[in-house]
Amino acid sequence: MSDNRPVIMKVEHLTKEFELKSRAFGAKPQILHALNDVSLDIYEGETLGVIGESGCGKSTFGRTLIQLYKATKGSVMFEGKNLFSLKGQELKKIKKDIQMVFQDPYSSLDPRKTAGKLIEEPMIVHNLIPDKTKREERVLELMREVGLDIQHVHRFPHEFSGGQRQRINVARALSMNPKVIVCDEPVSALDVSIQAQVLNLFNRLQKEHHLTYIFISHDLGVIKHVSDRIAIMYLGRVVELCKAEAIYEEPLHPYTKALLSAIPPESPFQNRERIVLKGDIPSPIGDQIGCPLAGRCPNCMEKCRKEQPKLEEVRDGHQVACFLYTK
Repeated sequence: MSDNRPVIMKVEHLTKEFELKSRAFGAKPQILHALNDVSLDIYEGETLGVIGESGCGKSTFGRTLIQLYKATKGSVMFEGKNLFSLKGQELKKIKKDIQMVFQDPYSSLDPRKTAGKLIEEPMIVHNLIPDKTKREERVLELMREVGLDIQHVHRFPHEFSGGQRQRINVARALSMNPKVIVCDEPVSALDVSIQAQVLNLFNRLQKEHHLTYIFISHDLGVIKHVSDRIAIMYLGRVVELCKAEAIYEEPLHPYTKALLSAIPPESPFQNRERIVLKGDIPSPIGDQIGCPLAGRCPNCMEKCRKEQPKLEEVRDGHQVACFLYTK
């Protein structure tokens, strides 16, 4: 479904490295490779799900996209402009088109401000609605839109539940009239009963505002519910990328197969093989040689230990980084 849509964001060779300083006198700092050479297209109006285990680099990917982290290498093209080359007012103008909803709905809100002031703040910073009365009307409109009671406009964050706080965060993001929203584990801190409500809210808002989502999660069930396409990440790399249904129906990468086999079966009588990857996860610190899964992969070849496979299209719209599928 994404093939006919225009590319709204083009990520090329995105890399983020962190320098780890040693306490030992005179020792050279080590490099932690959080994000390694990620290249992919994000289509207008789609939801790209990004999934992987803790520490795989998915949150770093989202934060580097919106420049909360400065990229070490690579570029992000948004509507024909490289975000990393923009400065000053030009950067500020384009940043309002790309918003983020964070994982923790409490720590991402200023506890000293009321719900109304929190939603109003981005509009003041970007001078979107100079008239105070119209701005306050817009705040109430946004509160209704995300399912909050307008009577709560003067309440502080600690007076809300987790789900309500996340709705405030969504309203803050919407106040900018964005085109892209990066959602970093937006429901993982919520009760299961509330998760579905917030996910349905995201789906409704996407249709009404023609939004593009980059939806980051470790929950395979959540990702399946919201995504058009899914990117599987492992140790800072995208190892598989395709339409959501293809990931669940016919996964190709050995890591994806192991990840999906961990989903509990819908029926207790359903017999499904559990794929366990044995061995230690390699360190993201220092030189990265060979495929990151080589030491744990049941299909490992000699080539895998020496070279890093590139993400390549092996079927229509299905990309995978694995030597099993290269000629």
